Amino acid sequence: MKKTMMMLAAFWAVLLLSQNAGAEVIKADGSSTVFPITEAVAEEFGKASGGTKVMVGISGTGGGFKRFCRGETDISDASRPIKSSEVATCKAAGIQYVELPVAFDGLAVMVNKENTWVDHLTVAELKKIWEPGAQGMVTKWSQVRDGFPDVEIRLFGPGTDSGTFDYFTEVINGKGGSSRGDYTASEDDNVLVEGIASDKGSIGYFGLAYYEQNKDKLKLVAVDDEKAGNGEGPIEPSMETVKNGTYQPLARPIFIYVSKDAMKRQKVQDFVNYYLDHAVALVEEVGYIPLPADAYEAGKNRFANGVPGTVFSGISTAGMSIADIVRMEK
Repeated sequence: MKKTMMMLAAFWAVLLLSQNAGAEVIKADGSSTVFPITEAVAEEFGKASGGTKVMVGISGTGGGFKRFCRGETDISDASRPIKSSEVATCKAAGIQYVELPVAFDGLAVMVNKENTWVDHLTVAELKKIWEPGAQGMVTKWSQVRDGFPDVEIRLFGPGTDSGTFDYFTEVINGKGGSSRGDYTASEDDNVLVEGIASDKGSIGYFGLAYYEQNKDKLKLVAVDDEKAGNGEGPIEPSMETVKNGTYQPLARPIFIYVSKDAMKRQKVQDFVNYYLDHAVALVEEVGYIPLPADAYEAGKNRFANGVPGTVFSGISTAGMSIADIVRMEK
């Protein structure tokens, strides 16, 4: 009886696979930061379209662009603009694309909830902790600021394929990819959450939305950008402070890139248009900051006209406001 049931289960599995073998699948991959937005859109689009399957992976912004420029995916999620080296790789492979900003995000710096000494950090102090020269040298909190305790620092952050890593290192250390290497790295933000939550001396960073989902486990750190005449002092990231531009420099636009070959397929067109039509509601629902409606309209026009390439590559988005993004989008 058991053998018969196993044979029946195998039969139905093969039948199901054969029935779905010809079904169209839209493939997206890339940033873990953009993943919750694309996944939310994919779920709602699946319902609205009668079950169109959108597979959404998380291989980091850099990993996503590697797959995208090999023609393996239709859409690349990115928490930074495409790099000039990635532009060249796609061009060499004959991959053209349309660039679409989809939201604004803040990077959150977090410590363990039992950390009683940190209520804010300056950009200079973050650099002191994370710059390459700190490796093996800055190992105790007492080395960061006078009055901090002699507690060992344990660091957690995104891996080197992450756009969040690229952006953080650019605005804090002055060069994208420039970082100490003796930290626990992961493309899975849940690993970082658990790491920070498990050690009193820990510090880490990732997207604000993931902090919002785990605020019971972590302590948020306000950041002082130390701009002369700013007068704002330390600011915590929130939807409001990112939106009004007071949380700096750790606020940035995030993107999707759509292959022009994939755009020939009606389902891909439908999905991207659905994405832009419903972004305001879904972006906010998963904890990010939506762009103004006219920015999504501008994106829809670019998509409809198949305008290729990037307006952001080679341009630092550090310190850009939402208004700046809208202006460039138009």
